[in-house]
Amino acid sequence: MLTFLQDAGWFLYPLAAFSFLGGVIIVERLIALRKSAVVPGYQRQALFDGKLPELRENDHSTAAELVRFFARVSPDPETFQAFARLQVNRLERGLFILDFVVSGAPLVGLLGTVTGLVSVFATFADQPGIPDPEEFVAGISLALTTTILGLAIAIPALVASAYFNRKVDNHAARLEVVVEHLVARSRRASES
Repeated sequence: MLTFLQDAGWFLYPLAAFSFLGGVIIVERLIALRKSAVVPGYQRQALFDGKLPELRENDHSTAAELVRFFARVSPDPETFQAFARLQVNRLERGLFILDFVVSGAPLVGLLGTVTGLVSVFATFADQPGIPDPEEFVAGISLALTTTILGLAIAIPALVASAYFNRKVDNHAARLEVVVEHLVARSRRASES
């Protein structure tokens, strides 16, 4: 395995950086986008029952932030919806980095592929007859290794990006229900 990685040459460093960034974002978003971190079950149940959820002291979920803002500011519907969009935007934090990994890692791999092939063909131009087998193998090895590494980093990042984007969409729909419930509650209170 170590020889395989060494075959990538200096391209290993940017590929390792892409891998590290992708891994950190994936783990962080897995934690941040849990249902309990966005709309905990007890809040969801209270809202479905038509009640304002009693917030727990240590609840820092996105829905709790919406309820606290609503209770503290008593905003008009447009302001409250803008605040809700801001909260949804927080759910998308870091996903652009996954998109960067998805597009950047294969490009670095492709650059390694081209560099390896150029070095292979350069050996043909420099020497008449049969090229040096070590240089030939090193060039082909660089080309294949960087391609494999670039794709091996980008494919899981692509899957994670699609998964997290879908998860954010689902959470945004749940938060929209919270917003609509609180806005309707506000309208009923102002009509009374």
